[in-house]
Amino acid sequence: MAEFLEVALSFPTLPYSVVLCFAVIYWMLAATGIVDDGGIGSGDGADFHSGEDGATGLAGMFARIGLGGAPTMLVVLLLAFFGWSFTYLTQLFFLQSLPPVLRWGIGAGVAIAALIPGAIVSSWVLRPIRRLFMRLRPVAQESILGKSGQVTSPEVTDLLGYASVDDGGAGLILQVRARPGTRYLRGERVRLVQYLPQQNHYLVVGEAELPALDASLSQLSRDKEIN
Repeated sequence: MAEFLEVALSFPTLPYSVVLCFAVIYWMLAATGIVDDGGIGSGDGADFHSGEDGATGLAGMFARIGLGGAPTMLVVLLLAFFGWSFTYLTQLFFLQSLPPVLRWGIGAGVAIAALIPGAIVSSWVLRPIRRLFMRLRPVAQESILGKSGQVTSPEVTDLLGYASVDDGGAGLILQVRARPGTRYLRGERVRLVQYLPQQNHYLVVGEAELPALDASLSQLSRDKEIN
């Protein structure tokens, strides 16, 4: 155990250990709903683009090297894990026996070179599981507006939340947001009322609020006609 910690917490394994720990903690928090399970640099939280079009930042870079089609933070987790494995084994069986100067110099090259096999293996791992994440892909279709769903995240606010919607098939898990000052808890029924393409999520209202909302919209429509 002491040798494991010594290798994991020394260069060149240390940078990958830090990123790997961060990614694991991130997904543990995402599993509990404390954070939105999206990705950094993707604009909409999770990037589900399978190519370069529309992808920007870190997500766009991953797409260009064949690592698109999955949440950005999942790609970071895989790259960190395989990069950590490569540097750990290299340091354990080779670098430890070298003088400090050589160990640091060669270690820097190993840390950078580890990204290449890490990206290749990550791409192989992502291939069979991309279709699973397609269920999370926001569906930019006006035809599903008005459909009812159920809150699946701990809560839905104006900042985060998910809901499952029955589309007549396998079902959809969509990113949804409530109006400012409104909150819906897990299990509550909501309805999709608007799709916001720039943010890749849907605005929802509680089903219990629909009669009052419909009355408000009808009154607004009548006022416009009079004016």
